[in-house]
Amino acid sequence: MALKMIKGGTWMKIGFIGLGNMAKAMIGGMLSKEIVRKEDIIGSAKTEHTLDQVNQMYGIMTTSDNQLVAKEADILFLAIKPQFFGEVLPEIRGVLRKEALIVSIAAGKTIADIEGLLSADIKLVRCMPNTPALVGEGCTGACRNGHVSDEEMEVCMKLLRSFGVAEEVPERLINAVAGVSGCSPAYVFQFLEALADGAVLAGMPRKQAYTFAAQAVLGSAKLMLETGKHPGELKDMVTSPAGTTIEGVRVLEEKGFRGAVIDAVKASVEKSENM
Repeated sequence: MALKMIKGGTWMKIGFIGLGNMAKAMIGGMLSKEIVRKEDIIGSAKTEHTLDQVNQMYGIMTTSDNQLVAKEADILFLAIKPQFFGEVLPEIRGVLRKEALIVSIAAGKTIADIEGLLSADIKLVRCMPNTPALVGEGCTGACRNGHVSDEEMEVCMKLLRSFGVAEEVPERLINAVAGVSGCSPAYVFQFLEALADGAVLAGMPRKQAYTFAAQAVLGSAKLMLETGKHPGELKDMVTSPAGTTIEGVRVLEEKGFRGAVIDAVKASVEKSENM
């Protein structure tokens, strides 16, 4: 069911400034869940190639004019890289709708940073999605400033949940979100690559090794989410006494696997805090 959240029951307009991979994942999710109509989405990008590609993929209106998107949007997603905020936000500041809800997906840009570039009076949500959104399995953390009502946040969360899981968190935890879900797909891919290499070492064809490794990780994550059991308990279910699994677990512990993962998340969080 598409959302009608604007006064008078008219369709809300969703705008995207920036049409990279994350924006495309978000647009795809919203359209596939049928909570927004394609004619009610408008997006801007720098290159004609991107504009044409997104228009052909989703049938939405595209433009190179950021101000046009800002004028039209009831909910405006800032889907540009953090380094471009200083250029783009002053450009759109004077044309934003008074009641517009601004949603930033930029890492390291705080609510105060964005308010400083736009206005302290804006309705602002800061969120951190991740790349599995590209296949509808994203995990997004979101926080808001004091001008966003519960009803507006509910609408925003519904949009964010169109491409995966979304949870509201206080802003002080948004960098932790970046560390545990925003950056972790890269860690998981690194683990998957190593897992498959181990299978190849044991004689398995590489393509088959990737399938076994990926499905094992996918199934394990689903098992934890659906049972609600502690990961340690699930690990113990697999590690029978004097068995093959406990041998592997022993090696991972000897090599500092757990500590390396914790340190990786810590490093990502610290980098996000200092961007």
